[in-house]
Amino acid sequence: MKRILIIEDDKDIVELIRYNLEKERFQVCWASDGLSGLAQIRKAPPDLLILDLMLPKLPGLEVCREVRRDPSLNRLPILMLTARGDEADRVVGLELGADDYVTKPFSPRELVARVRALLRRTEPAGEAEKPIAVGALVIDPAAFRVTRGGKPVPLSTLEFRLLYFLASRPNRVFTRDQLLDAVWGTERFVTPRSVDVYIRRLREKIEDEPDAPTYLKTVRGAGYMFELRAD
Repeated sequence: MKRILIIEDDKDIVELIRYNLEKERFQVCWASDGLSGLAQIRKAPPDLLILDLMLPKLPGLEVCREVRRDPSLNRLPILMLTARGDEADRVVGLELGADDYVTKPFSPRELVARVRALLRRTEPAGEAEKPIAVGALVIDPAAFRVTRGGKPVPLSTLEFRLLYFLASRPNRVFTRDQLLDAVWGTERFVTPRSVDVYIRRLREKIEDEPDAPTYLKTVRGAGYMFELRAD
C-alpha cells in the first residue's frame, strides 16, 4: 500500500484529500506545518508528498528545497497545492523540484488521478535499458544513477527520465509537447513550459556552464536535443 504524506494546515482540505485517497486504498498521514512535515519525511519517507505552499513555521517552497537537497529523498514525488493565481509560486516550485501541482479549489477525482499518474511516472526505468557514457557523464538506468566525473549527481525521478530519454536519442530535436508525452505520459497535467524548468535544472546539475551547455541544447523555435559530438 502506497503511503502519502499531506502537509497542509487547513483541516477541511486535509479531510477531503484523506477521505478520497483512503477510498482508493492509499495510506495517508498528515502534518499541519512545514517543520513537523519535514521531520516526518526524514524519519519515514512517504511514497508521495502532497505539499501546500502557504504553511506555518516553514513555507512549502522551503520544504521542497530541503527535500531536494537531501540525496536520500531526491526521488520523492512532490505534488504542490497552490492558489489559482499563484503562477509565480508554481514556477518557483517546479524549479525547486516539485513534480506537479494542483490549484485550489480542486476536484477530488482530479487530485486522485494526478496522484496515480505521478506515481506511475516516477517508476524507475527498466533494467533492459543500457547505460550511456558521454565524456565525464554516465547515465545508468538500471541503477537509476547519474555520475559526473565519478561523483553522483542527485536527480529527481522525472529529471532522470527526461535526461535519459534525450541522451538515448542523441542529436534529435524534440518539441516540448513530444517530451511531455514521452516523459510525463498521456496523463500529464503540467504545461509545455514546465519542460523549460526541468531543462534548466538539469543544465545546472550536469553542465560545466549551464548558460553555454555542452549537452542539453536549445534549438530555437523547435525544442531541445542532447548533442553528441563526433570526436
